[in-house]
Amino acid sequence: MATKSRRAPRRSDALSRDVIVKAAIEILDAEGEDALTLRALTVRLTTGYGAIYHHVADRNDLLGAATDHVIARVVSDDVPDVEPQQALRAIALGVFDAIVTHPWVGAQLIREPWRPALMGICESISEQLLALDVPQEALSDSAGALVNYILGVAGQNSANARALAGSKMDRSAFLATVAAQWAQLDPAEYPNMYRAAPQLREHDDREQFLAGIDLILAGIETVNRQGTDGSTVSLENSSRP
Repeated sequence: MATKSRRAPRRSDALSRDVIVKAAIEILDAEGEDALTLRALTVRLTTGYGAIYHHVADRNDLLGAATDHVIARVVSDDVPDVEPQQALRAIALGVFDAIVTHPWVGAQLIREPWRPALMGICESISEQLLALDVPQEALSDSAGALVNYILGVAGQNSANARALAGSKMDRSAFLATVAAQWAQLDPAEYPNMYRAAPQLREHDDREQFLAGIDLILAGIETVNRQGTDGSTVSLENSSRP
C-alpha cells in the first residue's frame, strides 16, 4: 500500500511583518543577500507563500524593510543632554557598526535611497547640524559630506571584511602584509606611505573612521563660523574665488 507523503508542519503562532523581517535579517546575516528567497523564508518560518505575500510585496520590499529595521535602531535612539558633535559621532558610529555587522545594509541603502532608512540617517544628521548653527543654505552640502563619508567608509570596511572572510588571511595578517610592502617602498618616491607603514599594522578602523568624522565636523564649523564682520561664512560662498 502506498504511503501518503507528509506535509511539513505549519507554524501555530501568528505570522507578522515584524517576524518575517527578523527572519529575513537572520538569513541575510548568516548566508548573504543571494540566500534571501521567499522559499528560504517559508522553510525557516514553516509557512506558505501566501502568508508571506500577505505581509510583504516581494523580495525587494523585504530587503528594504530589513534595512529599515536595522537602521531604525541606530537613528531612533535619543541622546539627551549631549552636545551636537557627540550626537553626530554617535550616529555616525552607529551606522558604521550596523553596516559592518550587516554587510548587505550598505548596498541596500544606496540601491533605494528613498526608503526610511537613508531618510532617517539624513534627518538625524541634519538635525544635529542645525543645532551646530549650520545655516540652512549650507545644510545640504554639510549633511551630504557626512552621509557620503559614513556610507563610503563603512561600505569599504564591510567589503574588506567579506573579502578576508573568504580568504585564509585574517585582518592582522593582511595589515601586516600591506605594512611590510609599504616598508619596502622607496622613501624618496613615497615618503608618506613609507612613514605610515608602522601605524598601518596597529590602526583601529573605528578610531580612524571617527577621526575622519571629527575632521569633517571641524571643517563644517570652520566654514560656517561667524566672520570678523559678523556675517556667516557659508559652504557655498567659501568655494568661490
